[in-house]
Amino acid sequence: MYKIVIIDDEPIIVEGLTRTMPWDKWECLVAGTAYDGIEGQKLIRNVKPNLVITDISMPGMNGLNMIAGLKAEFPDLEISILTGFREFEYAQKAIQLGVTRLILKPSSMKEIEEAVSTMVGNLKKKNVHTDAEECDVDVNGASSFIVKNALKYIQENYTRKLTLGEVAEKTYVSQWYLSKLLNKHIGKSFSDILNQTRINVARDLLKNPSMRIGDIAEEVGFMDMAHFSRVFKKFAGCSANEYRNKHS
Repeated sequence: MYKIVIIDDEPIIVEGLTRTMPWDKWECLVAGTAYDGIEGQKLIRNVKPNLVITDISMPGMNGLNMIAGLKAEFPDLEISILTGFREFEYAQKAIQLGVTRLILKPSSMKEIEEAVSTMVGNLKKKNVHTDAEECDVDVNGASSFIVKNALKYIQENYTRKLTLGEVAEKTYVSQWYLSKLLNKHIGKSFSDILNQTRINVARDLLKNPSMRIGDIAEEVGFMDMAHFSRVFKKFAGCSANEYRNKHS
C-alpha cells in the first residue's frame, strides 16, 4: 500500500479526506494526519509517506519553503497542495518546486480524486515501491531554493547566536540534510559559511578607525574576543589589528 499523509489546519478537511476518500481504490493508506506545517514535517520524516496532500496557508509556516524542503529531502514524494491563493506567480513557483497538483479551495472530491490518481500514476511510472525516498543529496530546483533561503536567513541573523538546527527548521529540512546541501552547493560547512559572513562584515567595519575591535567582534556575533581573533585570522590570513593597519 502507498502511504499518504494529510496536512491542513482545518480539522473538517482532514477528517473529510481521511474518512470519505476511497483510498483502497488507489492502493493507498492514510498513514497520518497533522494540523500545522511543523507537526506535518515531523510526521513525514517519521512515517516516510509516498504521497502528501497539504495546505500551504497555515499559521506559522511558509508553504513554499515546506514544499521545497520535502521535495529536496524526499525527491520521489508526490505532493498536491490545497490553497486559497490564486496568484499565478505563487502557483508557478509551487509547480517549479515539484508539486504535482495545485488544488484551489473550495475543492470538489472529484478534483482531489484526480490529484490522487495522478500522484499514484507518477509513482508507478517511476517504479517507486511502497516503502518511501530518503536518498542522497540531489542538485535540483528544490534544493537550490532551500540553499538560497538558508543563506538569506544566515545573512539576516548572523549578528546573534545562530545554529544549524534553527536554520534547518526555518527551511523545513533536517539538520543532516541542510548540512549536506550546503556542502554540495557551496562547498562549505554551516559553521564556515556563518563565520565567513561575520568576518566579511568585520573587514568593512575595521576600515573605520573609530570603532574598537572588541565592539566590532560583538557587533558581528562573537561574544568571545579570543574566538573572534582565531576565526578572523583563519579567514583573513592576518590578525584584525594587522588588517586595520593595512586598510584604514
